[in-house]
Amino acid sequence: MTVRRALALVMGAVLCAGASAGCAPGGGGAVPESDGAGGAASRPASRAATPPVDALPGVGPVMRSHLPAGTRQALVVEGTATGSPRSSAVLYEKDPGRGWHAVGGPWPAHNGLRGWTHDHHAGDLRTPIGVFGLHDAGGRLPDPGSRLPYDQDPDFAISGTGHLGEPLEGSFDHVVAVDYNRLPGTTPLDRTRPLGAGRGGGIWIHVDHGGPTNACLTLRRDDMRTLLRTLDPAREPVVVMGPGPELAK
Repeated sequence: MTVRRALALVMGAVLCAGASAGCAPGGGGAVPESDGAGGAASRPASRAATPPVDALPGVGPVMRSHLPAGTRQALVVEGTATGSPRSSAVLYEKDPGRGWHAVGGPWPAHNGLRGWTHDHHAGDLRTPIGVFGLHDAGGRLPDPGSRLPYDQDPDFAISGTGHLGEPLEGSFDHVVAVDYNRLPGTTPLDRTRPLGAGRGGGIWIHVDHGGPTNACLTLRRDDMRTLLRTLDPAREPVVVMGPGPELAK
């Protein structure tokens, strides 16, 4: 082998090794973004780490597609597991240029005793999964500064004990109605059920009593008051709720 021939072989090997990280057979050179370190190394790190502006944290494209077009406020309640009564809530707002950002929480929360369901029925002790409007509030105690219409009424009183034997008194001191099987624009006490009584209803966000619920969501008293003062009807607020894997779809 001549010296010129040997030198040519060495240079060819060097060039091939340098190109192999980003080249695909056939000369296309395209590597999917999810294909591990090779693809990531060929992209600027800042682009790979930056989510789209309209990405609500923890909420995937399927669930996000159910957000009303004008919604700029969302309470995301993420259950720890499908069958768990424990969850966590974060309130987000969406602003031009900044996108979705947290303005409240994370707050510990409770949901239905038996967890979550896509097919809620009365008495199943599960909280419905989905995106629901938040239009109306109320409670036994006076309005703490709610921007939503607030109905103070003694009928929000409750007594007895919960699933763990904890006292329920004061749980309805403040509530926000979840627009599941109800008529928005009415007091949370309204019992109209457009989907029929068998599909349940009367699902509220209310003051936590230290245990699981029948289907409602609960927040600690101070967190509940903060939520009431922050929810803004002009931002078309919703609750996005369910176990983490369902929210992420």
